[in-house]
Amino acid sequence: MQYRTLGRTGVQVSTLALGAMNFGTIGRTGQDEATAIIDRALAAGINLIDTADMYSNGQSEELVGAAIAGRRDDVVLATKAGLPMGDDRNHRGASRRWLTTALENSLRRLNVEYVDLYQIHRWDPATSDEETLSALTDLQRAGKIRYFGTSEYPAYRLVESQWTADRHHLGRFTTEQLSYSLLGRGAEAETLPVAEQYGLGVLAWSPLASGWLSGAIRAGQEVTTNRSAFMPDRFDTSIPANAAKLDAVEKLAKVAEQSGLTLIQLALAFVTNHPAVTSALIGPRTLAHLDSQLEAADTILPPDVLDAIDNIIAPGIDLSPAEKHAVIPSLTDPALRRR
Repeated sequence: MQYRTLGRTGVQVSTLALGAMNFGTIGRTGQDEATAIIDRALAAGINLIDTADMYSNGQSEELVGAAIAGRRDDVVLATKAGLPMGDDRNHRGASRRWLTTALENSLRRLNVEYVDLYQIHRWDPATSDEETLSALTDLQRAGKIRYFGTSEYPAYRLVESQWTADRHHLGRFTTEQLSYSLLGRGAEAETLPVAEQYGLGVLAWSPLASGWLSGAIRAGQEVTTNRSAFMPDRFDTSIPANAAKLDAVEKLAKVAEQSGLTLIQLALAFVTNHPAVTSALIGPRTLAHLDSQLEAADTILPPDVLDAIDNIIAPGIDLSPAEKHAVIPSLTDPALRRR
C-alpha cells in the first residue's frame, strides 16, 4: 500500500481508501460482512474510511462505528452531511443549524467523540460560504472535527470558499471529494487543477464508474450488477452514452490485458496516478470485491499505457456528463439563465 499526505493537513492516508456507501440496505451488506471488510482493509494497510449520514439513512455510519470499536485511533474517519435526512426542509443543507445537529447525530451513530474529516456532501446554494465555514470552524475548535472538506463542489465554488475563508479569517476546506474514473474524466478540466492550486486533498469516488470498470459489464453479457438493479437507465446500452461507455470498456479491457493487468487494476491505478488525487475510494459490497480491488494497491501505469488510455477517452471528457453532480445550477434550472 502507498500513502500520501491529505492536502496540507500532514495526515498520511492510503492511496486506496474504503468507501462505506454499500454498507446497509443500499448494498445489502450487514454488520458481519461490513466488519470483515473493514478488518481485511485495515490489515492490507487501508487507513481511511469514508461514510455519510444519508447512506442507508444512517445505517452505514452505525455499521462502521461498530466495526472500528476499540481501534478508533487506527482509522482516519470521514463522514458527510448536507443531503436530505428525512422530509423536514431544514434537515438538509449546510446551515449552522443543520450541521450542528447532523454532526451530533453522526457522532452518536458512529459511537465516537470526533471525526477526522467532515465533508459537505453537496454545495448548498441557499447557504452562504461564511455561514457554513463559520459553523465548521466552531465545530473544529470544539474538537468535534479535525478537518473539513467538500464533495462535488463546482470548481468556482471551491475558489470562492477559499477566498471567503481568507476574508473572514475562518478555517478553510482542506479536501474535495469528487467522481473521477476512466469513463468520467471531466474533473481534469477544472476541479483537479483548482485542487492542486489550493493544496486540497482529493478523494475520488466511483473510480470503477458504478461497476462499469469492474469487469462484470462486457459486450454480449447481461448486466446484473447491484447498481443496475435500482439505476437501470445508467446501464441500458440502447442509450447512446451507455453504448459509448461499453465501447470504451471493451477497448480499455484490451489495454489492461496487454499490460498484464485486470481491468480493475487499470481503472484504480489510473485514478491514483493523477498528481492531484490523494486516494481512490473503493466501495466493495463483499470480501471478494475487496480482494480484487486490493490488487491495485501498488500498481503504477507506465507512460505508454496512459497514452493508450488517452487515445480511448480524451483528457477532461465525461462519457456521461448527465450523471455528474458538480453541475452549475443555471445549467439545470432555466429560471436562472433567462430574464
